[in-house]
Amino acid sequence: MASRRNPSFNNPKPCPHLSSYREKHGLSGYESLQKSLRSSPSGRTVLSRLQSTNPTCSSCPNTSIGRLYFCLICSSISCPSHAASHSMSFPGHDISVDVERAELFCLSCADQVYDPDFDSAVVAAAAKNLHPPLRRRRRKPLLMLLPPPAAISSFRGIRTALRHPWGLRGLNNLGNTCFMNSVLQALLHTPPLRNYFLGDHHKREVCRQRRRRRGALAVAGGGEGPCLACVVEGVFLDVFSGDRKPYSPARFLYSWWKHSSNLSGYEQQDAHEFFISILDKIHDKELSGFNSKGIVDCHCIAHSVFSGILRSDITCTVCGFTSTTYDPCVDIPVDLETVYHTDKSASPADKTRLSTLTGSLDLFTRPEKLGSDQKLYCQNCRVKQESVKQMSIRRLPLVLCFHVKRFAHSVIRRTSKKLDQYMQFPFSLDMTPYLSSSIIRNRFGNRIFAFEGDESDLSGEISSEFEVFAVVTHCGGLDSGHYVTYLRLRNQWYKCDDAWITEVREEVVRALQGYMIYYVQKVLYHRSGEERVIPSTGCY
Repeated sequence: MASRRNPSFNNPKPCPHLSSYREKHGLSGYESLQKSLRSSPSGRTVLSRLQSTNPTCSSCPNTSIGRLYFCLICSSISCPSHAASHSMSFPGHDISVDVERAELFCLSCADQVYDPDFDSAVVAAAAKNLHPPLRRRRRKPLLMLLPPPAAISSFRGIRTALRHPWGLRGLNNLGNTCFMNSVLQALLHTPPLRNYFLGDHHKREVCRQRRRRRGALAVAGGGEGPCLACVVEGVFLDVFSGDRKPYSPARFLYSWWKHSSNLSGYEQQDAHEFFISILDKIHDKELSGFNSKGIVDCHCIAHSVFSGILRSDITCTVCGFTSTTYDPCVDIPVDLETVYHTDKSASPADKTRLSTLTGSLDLFTRPEKLGSDQKLYCQNCRVKQESVKQMSIRRLPLVLCFHVKRFAHSVIRRTSKKLDQYMQFPFSLDMTPYLSSSIIRNRFGNRIFAFEGDESDLSGEISSEFEVFAVVTHCGGLDSGHYVTYLRLRNQWYKCDDAWITEVREEVVRALQGYMIYYVQKVLYHRSGEERVIPSTGCY
């Protein structure tokens, strides 16, 4: 039965202020602006004439941080607080350029707007910087120097289509959806997840029939909507179709809203919350069960790829009795470990707090003595006793996601703040020291005995060596900001900033303040660089 297209999936109507600007000024503003564009060392296209003079808002000169908007009519600069007032004070001054990202922004609509001709000007400026000999040639009209619109996106990131990794494609911002785009980029390039959806393992028709039988298909007046995994498969097929134009995941956004009504709307959301939400919605409860230890053992694609098992040991300090519990997890939260420089001669500015991912994992698995106000019931003593708690990883997933806890909330002080602290993370990570088998052996020495419930750690069947392949960052404060993803494909890093893809150097990534850091088992990372789709007979 043919499905009727939902009107929410159509592209939004063009901005009327942009249409008015084009009618009055045509391409003249874009051509003038093109002369001021250049590529920075990191690959970003920037306004060069604003580089030497630290740009500030025309209405509040002391403001030199945050987003700034360059008016295409009068060349004045406005911060977000004065952007709307500028367009109201000067009718017709609606269209501006985001100084930081070189993208069109409508001050009246307070939203990003798209114009293929503007993108063409930016791409042409980037290509001119890439090929210096072109500057010696006779100047031609702007549109004659540009490739056809269908080929423009092939030059995103100043790389040709033939040199781009397969499936590397920008995602359009649909209105404060950078949180979604950043996580989608990481998921789209997660090797086992990619192989599953591109290998036709989901079986959309089978899924539809099964959902119809249990009455879960959307019907008039109710229903939970289409299967989100089916929609995700469509996103994979579209992104890996070979098309280089930025992709608009409108249908996915609509479907996710249907499944997560509490997070629907155009407000900025937290990328980590979105990651947890999408895995939960892709999760297929029919494939869940319990193993012999009573641990939830789900075989759906979301948990087959991301789910691991944490072990928690509570040891009584009086009798030594240990109570063990197991909990499934799809990510590992890590605190920013605080270490100070010990060099007394260092200046206060140099005594910067240091933090490493391995140090945070040491902190995560370190024994923690619970205070007298946290006494727990001991099954052996039959009373509440003081105890020691120790976490470890009982089972590793195929893909590890570390969630760096950068948002601190104080219940007592009723305050919240973001921790802009650098955390060093390795590109290659060995998780052996943090496995339950290693933790228990360290606790009891090198005595040989079987650890009940941790046979998988000792069998050697699961690899403990991982490679980083994606880093999600957040810039800005608690209530506002922007998410960007950095992808490692074929040992080259790419910055995915919504629709824009740029190639970056390794040292740029090493200096990032990561918010979510994704690692994949080393064998899967190397195999994904050799073949487009790893042949498989199962989920991965």
